[in-house]
Amino acid sequence: MFKTFSKDRNSETSKVVALHADAGGTARAAELAPDAPSPEEVALVRRLELKSQLHEALLDRLNLSVVDKVEREELRREIASLVNETLAGNGTPMRAEEFRTLVDELIDEVMGFGPLEPLLADPTINDILVNGHENVYVERSGVLERAPTRFRDERHLLRIIDKIVSRIGRRVDESQPWVDARLEDGSRVNAIIRPCAIDGPSVSIRKFAKQPYTMERLVDRGSLDQKAARLLRGLVQARMNVLISGGTGSGKTTMLNAMSSFIGDHERIVTIEDAAELQMQQSHVVRLETRPPSPSGTGAVHQRDLVRNALRMRPDRIIVGEVRGAETFDMLQAMNTGHDGSMTTVHANTARDALGRIEQMVTMMGVDFPLQAIRAQIASGLHVVVQLARLADGTRRVMSISEITGMEGQIITMQDIFVFRKTGKTSDGRVIGDFVATGIRPRCYDALLAAGVHIDEDAFVNTGGAA
Repeated sequence: MFKTFSKDRNSETSKVVALHADAGGTARAAELAPDAPSPEEVALVRRLELKSQLHEALLDRLNLSVVDKVEREELRREIASLVNETLAGNGTPMRAEEFRTLVDELIDEVMGFGPLEPLLADPTINDILVNGHENVYVERSGVLERAPTRFRDERHLLRIIDKIVSRIGRRVDESQPWVDARLEDGSRVNAIIRPCAIDGPSVSIRKFAKQPYTMERLVDRGSLDQKAARLLRGLVQARMNVLISGGTGSGKTTMLNAMSSFIGDHERIVTIEDAAELQMQQSHVVRLETRPPSPSGTGAVHQRDLVRNALRMRPDRIIVGEVRGAETFDMLQAMNTGHDGSMTTVHANTARDALGRIEQMVTMMGVDFPLQAIRAQIASGLHVVVQLARLADGTRRVMSISEITGMEGQIITMQDIFVFRKTGKTSDGRVIGDFVATGIRPRCYDALLAAGVHIDEDAFVNTGGAA
C-alpha cells in the first residue's frame, strides 16, 4: 500500500515546521494589529496549514489506488507515524487528544469528505450548508447554527466536491457548474461552483435519516396529535390518494415515510424519485430513480418516463417523491384508473395553493386541456391534502388535513378536518398552539368504515373553540 518517499523526509518535515513556526509568528503579530483576526481564528488557520502540508506528504507516501482496501487501523498507524515525525522535527508537543483528532481528520481527508465527515456522522444534524470555503452551517431541530469547521481554501472545497460527485460517475465544472448527487448513505447533495456561485462553491446536504421517523415519533415531537395521526393511518389503510404539501424543509419526505409505513406488506409498491430518499419498510418495493443527461446531453430519464413505466409494472400503489412537472398528469391518471392509495408531495404554502400548483404542472405538458377538465381530474384523483410548515422557531408542524369534496362550477371544493391554531409565543420564541378538529366529519368517513378502519366520530368534534 505504501510507497517509499522519493524525497528526503527531513526536508519535507522541515517545510512543515517552517510553515508551522511562521504561522506562530503571525499569531504574535496579530496581537499587535488593530484589526487582526482573533486568536482562535489564527490558531484555526495555523492548524489548517499544518494539516494541508501533512496531507500533501501523506499523498506522496500512500498508494491511492489501493487505499480503500486498507484497514482503517493500518492507515491510522501510518498517518500517526507521519504526524509524529513532523511534530518531533518541530519540537513542539501536542496533547494526546489533539493528536488523535488531527489523525482522524487526516483519515477523513484520505478516505472520506474531509471537514464534512464529522458533520455527516453527527446524528443531531439534519442539513449541512457550505457557503464558500470559510462558512459552514448546520441545522439542528430546524435551527441554523455556524459549525466550528471550515475548508483550507477554495481548492480544498472543490476537491471535496469532486470527490463526492465522481463516486457516482458525475462531474462539475465550468460547462456544468451545478450537480445533484446522492451519497452512499442516501443523503442528498447539491453543489454549485463558479461562475454561477459568485462568492465561491456552495454545497447543500440533506442528510438521510438512519432511523426513519414513525408517526408515533412525529406525535411525540408535537408535529400533530393522536387523533390526526389515527386519521392519517386510516386514510392510508383505506387506500385514499394523499397529497403532502409544504415549503422547503417542512418535513414532506418525513411525513411521506411515516404514512407509507401503514401500507400492508402484501402490496406491491413502486417508488419514483429524483434522488432516492424514501425509506419503505415493506418487503415488496421497486425503487426507481431519474437519471440526468450525459455530458453529451443524451440519456436523460425523467420522472414522467418512470411514472409511465410504473403503470406497466402491476403496482398496487405508486409513490412519487415529489411532483415537479408534466409527470403530474400521469400521476393523476394513475390515481383515477385504479391505483388507489398513491401518494406524492408538492412544494406549496397552503393546501389551496397545492392544488393550484398541481393544476399548473399539468399544463406544462403543452397540451391544451380545458381548465375545468384538469380540475375535474384533480378533484376525482386526490382525496386529501396534508399541509406542513416549518414555523419561526424551527419546529415542523402539520398545519391542516383537508379533504377534497368535489367541484362547484369550476372550483375545487375542500374542507379542513384538522388544523393547527397558533395561540402565541414563549419568551424564548417558541411557537405555542393547538392541533384541533374543525367539527366537520369527513365525507370519506363511510369509506373508512367500509375499509375496516374504525375512527370514533368524537375525534372530529371541536372541543377547543373556533379553528
